Amino acid sequence: MAIDRSKFIGRFVEEARDHLVRLDRGLAEMAQGSAGEGITASEIDALFRSAHTIKGSARMLRLLPICDTAHAIEDLLGAFRSRQVQADAGLSALLQRGVDAIASAVDQLDRQPDPDALAPADAGLCAALSAAATPGDAPRPAAPAANQTSERAATQEAKAASAPASAPTPAPAAPPTSGLSDSDTLRVRLDHLDGLIRLMGEIIAQHDRLRLRPDEARRIARGAEAEIAPACEAFAHSLREDVQDQEVLIRELHDRALALRMLPLSILFEPAARNLRQLARSLGKEVRCTITGDAISLDRQLIDELADPLLHLLRNAVDHGLEPPDERQAAGKPASGSVRLEARRDGRWVEITIRDDGRGINVAAARDKAIRKGLLSAEQAGTASDSEIVDLIFTPGFSTSALITDISGRGVGMDVVKSIVLDRLQGSIQVDNRPGLGATFRLRLPLSLAIMRVLLIEAGGETLGFLAQHVAEILRLSRDSLLEVAERRAVIVRNEFVPVMPLAELLNPAFKVAPATATAAEASPQVLLVILRIGQEKLALEVDVLRDERDLVVKPVPEHLRHLHLVSGFVSSGALAVVSVLHAPAVLDLAARARGQSVSDGARTMATAGERVNRLLVVDDSLNTREIEKDVLQAHGYSVTLAEDGIDGLHKAMREQFDAVLTDVEMPRMDGFTLTERLRALDAYQATPIVIVTSREKEEDRQRGLRVGADAYIVKGDFDQSNLIGTLRALLG
Repeated sequence: MAIDRSKFIGRFVEEARDHLVRLDRGLAEMAQGSAGEGITASEIDALFRSAHTIKGSARMLRLLPICDTAHAIEDLLGAFRSRQVQADAGLSALLQRGVDAIASAVDQLDRQPDPDALAPADAGLCAALSAAATPGDAPRPAAPAANQTSERAATQEAKAASAPASAPTPAPAAPPTSGLSDSDTLRVRLDHLDGLIRLMGEIIAQHDRLRLRPDEARRIARGAEAEIAPACEAFAHSLREDVQDQEVLIRELHDRALALRMLPLSILFEPAARNLRQLARSLGKEVRCTITGDAISLDRQLIDELADPLLHLLRNAVDHGLEPPDERQAAGKPASGSVRLEARRDGRWVEITIRDDGRGINVAAARDKAIRKGLLSAEQAGTASDSEIVDLIFTPGFSTSALITDISGRGVGMDVVKSIVLDRLQGSIQVDNRPGLGATFRLRLPLSLAIMRVLLIEAGGETLGFLAQHVAEILRLSRDSLLEVAERRAVIVRNEFVPVMPLAELLNPAFKVAPATATAAEASPQVLLVILRIGQEKLALEVDVLRDERDLVVKPVPEHLRHLHLVSGFVSSGALAVVSVLHAPAVLDLAARARGQSVSDGARTMATAGERVNRLLVVDDSLNTREIEKDVLQAHGYSVTLAEDGIDGLHKAMREQFDAVLTDVEMPRMDGFTLTERLRALDAYQATPIVIVTSREKEEDRQRGLRVGADAYIVKGDFDQSNLIGTLRALLG
């Protein structure tokens, strides 16, 4: 059955116009600059992403004239980005011609939503753009007059000023069995719905302040004269009941208002699946696409934003993941590949999974590419774990593809996925790579961005918030339970080391939060920890007070404050002033940089001592534990290679000889006991020191460790870095 493209043309037009405005503005800045000085590398990246997004969406709807022109624009912007070609006014004018051509086609689609009526792409223009992207003697067009360059932009601005704020949103097709007739539905402008949601947010914020009034009334009643105290108490009681009744009604009204903007995921999944099959056929591959959970509804804003990440992930699954039929059969797989697109509801969240049974992410190629691009040194790439290498696919401009095509290979798609899912949608991404068996991407997203669960805390005298989906757990522990590891503190949580940082100290001075004094910290026998989790990475933040946790309206960061990368939005709660909601991924990045600086300082100190560097293999399925053990060992002059489970550790040990191996016990695929036993069976590792570091503290486990060949057995609960280092020095001599 052919795709009903008319359902999606309206949304494509809206999205394309947003990106065309960004391209217009960027090219105007480029034209004004001298030899490319008017635009930065990050701005060129943004222009590239806009052209790439238009191309991808156009390709999905088979708007080939727009797709071809956007691809040619992308070629030239890619040449700017890689510094193969220097931007100048002439080339910006050529790009502007391409943008204008796309804008004309988009305008035509808006007037007449018939993709087949579009004129073919201007072959001469596309050829000129592609030629200009080739370094060397390609002819350069002359720069047009400035008024010509900005003519269409000015016209667009004039149109925008006089046009309605937004075109009506096409209502989703009614299910065949619903029996709805035209008289049962009403088309409403999207901006009117947005206005209603914003107003509901203000009402909820106002009601939060009203919730404090009954407590104030009760305090007044306690201090009132005896003759009026009973009446005051009764008033306070009635006021509380009225506020609670009103809260129920407001929540229901808000939920119903939000439901007006909810759309089923089928509006994304159905065309994506068709596009996936068409793309596979164009590549000579066979694919079965299975969809589940597409009846789940998400906020219209999330649906719009998700289109691009979904498109990029599916295109990568087909182009990079799935093997050609003959290669699959040679590997013992069915000739037809499988891609599963699944959604499931989890409370106020939805998890979208894209799973393929292809070759998986080529970790070796990614490791090599990271070295060639200068992202990692050869030593860093050699010691990084496979999951750390896989995470590099989200780096702008990073691709393991040897060939750049109009489908993939430019290293922009996964950058788009990360920036949209993490930054705009407040979600998270998890990658599960199985070499030879396929890759799985899990996107965890809120059902709506209008109201979200927020944890309010206090640190350094400042009230701050975290979105609840990033909070793994909250612990109140004895301060004595914290460990001192590589000059940083850590705590053991469920068999893994988690670094600990005081939030006030971490944010100061960037956030101007008063750091806690050492005296105050020592005075408290307990420490309150909020543990953030992004993917496999965890961070325990020491805070002073837990203020509240509730559903709150999160207002986006206004344009003039976008430079505050640590803030993802603002909330207003009760009598509190406006509260900043911290961007958890940015906080984890900030903490990682702070820890990395300390460790690298220690490593440099040891390196200058001229001591022989022993090479260690650390095997643990916890990213945090691996990182902390690496920090400890590097700070004492060891070279460390990481492995994320027993199989990974065994493979790395067989590829190169290490001076010692440290391994956890509880790991997927192969546990530490089996790993130790397998290593001892190898001639190269019969005399190599093996240390088991685990939370298993039973004597029978110790004895088993010794039986399989371990030289030392360290329990994490008693972890002391001096004990670990002392043990290694004794074993290594």
